[in-house]
Amino acid sequence: MPQEQYAHRSTMQTSEGPQVYKVGIYGWRKRCLYFFVLLLMILILVNLAMTIWILKVMNFTIDGMGNLRITDKGLKLEGDSEFLKPLYAKEIRSRPGNPLYFQSARNVTVNILNEKTKVLTRLVTGPQAVEAHSQKFEVKTLSGKLLFSADDNEVVVGAERLRVLGAEGTVFPKSIETPNVRADPFKELRLESPTRALVMEAPKGIEINAEAGSLKATCRTELRLESKDGEITLNSAKIKLPNLPQGSSSSAGSRQKIYELCVCPNGRLFLSQAGTSSTCQINTSVCL
Repeated sequence: MPQEQYAHRSTMQTSEGPQVYKVGIYGWRKRCLYFFVLLLMILILVNLAMTIWILKVMNFTIDGMGNLRITDKGLKLEGDSEFLKPLYAKEIRSRPGNPLYFQSARNVTVNILNEKTKVLTRLVTGPQAVEAHSQKFEVKTLSGKLLFSADDNEVVVGAERLRVLGAEGTVFPKSIETPNVRADPFKELRLESPTRALVMEAPKGIEINAEAGSLKATCRTELRLESKDGEITLNSAKIKLPNLPQGSSSSAGSRQKIYELCVCPNGRLFLSQAGTSSTCQINTSVCL
């Protein structure tokens, strides 16, 4: 029975001819496929052209991009550079022989941080002031000599000479310690306290010397020269006391211009017309 069925099917296929089954996409599906392939090729060409244009405009090379060059020592920027966000770097330096400029519309801030990102030192350069925030501020020479130092306890000036060029001089709200205070050659030195007292103290003495000029001391009330254990010496060829008070004349018609210097018990000095003997006791009313 099976052999008869197989022979019957073979006779039917031979009499009808071979049947062909078409495999593929035809009609509108084929046209849509070609359209999408063409569109994809156009997009690829446009992207390739844009990529080449960006590489050309941004000047991408093997060494870097634009003014940015990648070297063995790090990054190298040529020309002006603008940073819109913080810049983190170990070292920033210019090319040999060229200056390094930092420019900002408001201020330039340099922060030194520790491992916990806490600010230890800050330098702020603004339009109105330059501020430095740190525990200690030092200025040294190339050889390492200290020129200026400031901290919470003291301010040290290590230069051999400190010059103040201001018209109003220097104002010290508290005391000052120095071994020498002097003016420039042919300039006046003036120590003044407008509203309080001026005190000069030294354990081994104070010397005031005017080698090429005069020394003048002026006060409104009293000028006191006091020596506790020593003496006061006025060493000069001429000593003038022009405004000393005078005692009453010994005689009404005397025109004598010779006077005797007298001292009251309280230390006051006055003049009395000289006579054959001392006339100080006659004019003791001046001492009252």
